[in-house]
Amino acid sequence: MNHIRFGEKEIVPSKVVCIGRNYVEHIEELGNEMPENMVVFNKPNSAVTDRLRTFGAETRFEGEICLLIEGGEIAGLGLGLDLTHADIQNRLKTKGLPWERAKAFDGAAVLSDFVPFDGRIEDLRFEIYRNDALAQHADYDLMIYKPEEMLREIQRFMTLEDGDVIMTGTPKGVSTYESGDRFEGVLFEGERELLRVEWVADR
Repeated sequence: MNHIRFGEKEIVPSKVVCIGRNYVEHIEELGNEMPENMVVFNKPNSAVTDRLRTFGAETRFEGEICLLIEGGEIAGLGLGLDLTHADIQNRLKTKGLPWERAKAFDGAAVLSDFVPFDGRIEDLRFEIYRNDALAQHADYDLMIYKPEEMLREIQRFMTLEDGDVIMTGTPKGVSTYESGDRFEGVLFEGERELLRVEWVADR
């Protein structure tokens, strides 16, 4: 089973729960409809990795704030790249079919280490750089569904085990990437840096 690091501990998440279409400008850039309800899908443990691989010219990166769950509450924070086979997803969407082939493949949840958090979640913001150029950035205020609301909605129909991760959605700026591309993610609480992570795309 794949694991993540939370402080000094190694934790095995049973699943990664992803929130789709959670930023208005991202919905608009992909030409999607505004959802009436929260869009939720899962990635299995086999998707979890700290290694960014390349999977083909149509694979897209989507930077996201990630929440680590313990005792049914948000215990830690991290950053992640939700990888998507865009061509496969578009084909599935046109037929009204599930997205697992496009979203839940091995290596599709690229996660940082996680840090404990007991601050103000309303002050969270993040930046993703690709080859030193700012590619994505967003803060709490831009989320359609806030972390507390995500937690309540998911728990209405699904058990969140200790160590499970919620990926909170991606803002505008998603793109395909190439082998050798270097990504740097920075998570802030206000002006305080909580964590920094680097991934270099390989094969």
